[in-house]
Amino acid sequence: MREPVAVSVHAPPAGKTATIVKAVVRATESWGLTNRQSALLFDVPPATWGRMKAGAFSGRLDVDKLTRASLIVGIFKALRLLFNRSMVTAWPTAQNAGPVFQGRTPVDYMIEGGIPAMLRTRRYLDGVRGGL
Repeated sequence: MREPVAVSVHAPPAGKTATIVKAVVRATESWGLTNRQSALLFDVPPATWGRMKAGAFSGRLDVDKLTRASLIVGIFKALRLLFNRSMVTAWPTAQNAGPVFQGRTPVDYMIEGGIPAMLRTRRYLDGVRGGL
């Protein structure tokens, strides 16, 4: 039986929130995601994504958003370690025949499956990299 894991639910300070949001925006922009795809991946309304993208977001990031941000940045970093520039930016939106994605793009897979799919994508990339 697994033991419970303690999770800190303290929100980051405002300056850190802006940095986190900027990193997520830069990753999704580098992947060529539409505003709609980005908002769905980060699980925010399109209007909130627009404020985030414009640098005008003044809200708080809950545990869900912090988890998503961590996974998006981790996936971006894993891609940079694995591939050259063109694949770093193209891989998330390219159809993938691998067993995890089954012909879908990784972005579509992650949008459909939420955090569990984002975790599987991150683990998949870590495994390809030889980390698992």
